[in-house]
Amino acid sequence: MAPRKQQEIFDATLALLARRGYESLTIEGVAELSGVNKTTIYRWWPSKPALLAAALMEADALAFDPPDTGTLRGDLEALVEGVIALLTSPPSSDIAVAALGAAVHHPELNIGAFFADRFAREQEIFERARSRGEPAATADPLMVLDLLAGAVWVRAIFRGLPVEAGFARRAVSAVLDGVAGEEGADSEEGAGEEGAGGGEGAGGEARMGSEEGVGSGGEG
Repeated sequence: MAPRKQQEIFDATLALLARRGYESLTIEGVAELSGVNKTTIYRWWPSKPALLAAALMEADALAFDPPDTGTLRGDLEALVEGVIALLTSPPSSDIAVAALGAAVHHPELNIGAFFADRFAREQEIFERARSRGEPAATADPLMVLDLLAGAVWVRAIFRGLPVEAGFARRAVSAVLDGVAGEEGADSEEGAGEEGAGGGEGAGGEARMGSEEGVGSGGEG
């Protein structure tokens, strides 16, 4: 099948999934929307679960390339920004929610294959970081990615709250540095500045006292 025609089928599949939900998604409906004969679709994908699984993994609308910013932290922040865009921007957000709901009730969809494919490509981020000798690259990649993606899913989908600017940076910092890492660094920096200022003030007062003493001695 020509790649362009295949993408039209995938686009129609995901559009109907987002619009009607999995239960009302039919290959006949996909055929009508895409303009491709249903017998052709059945020849390539013998069932609705097979068609949807292929669409989720191969549709241009959900295309994914691992970011390469030069650092693990930068790559993870870019990755989280991508998840935020996916879950907060229609139609991809509608597709993601509908696919998740379908996967819960229809194990034959094998949604795990989609996440396994994503994880296989995301591991490249950690491989590059290890080759650069970054300490954080020794962390468990699956744990790190689950924590970061889960944070976005809970905030945007389950809580229904806005994902504010800077969320990706703070989420990555919490995972790589620890929840108190960034706040601790800010506190230490503030304390250092305060200490430096206090020392300067004390030194200034001591010098002033010495100068006054010298002046008094001179007058006497």
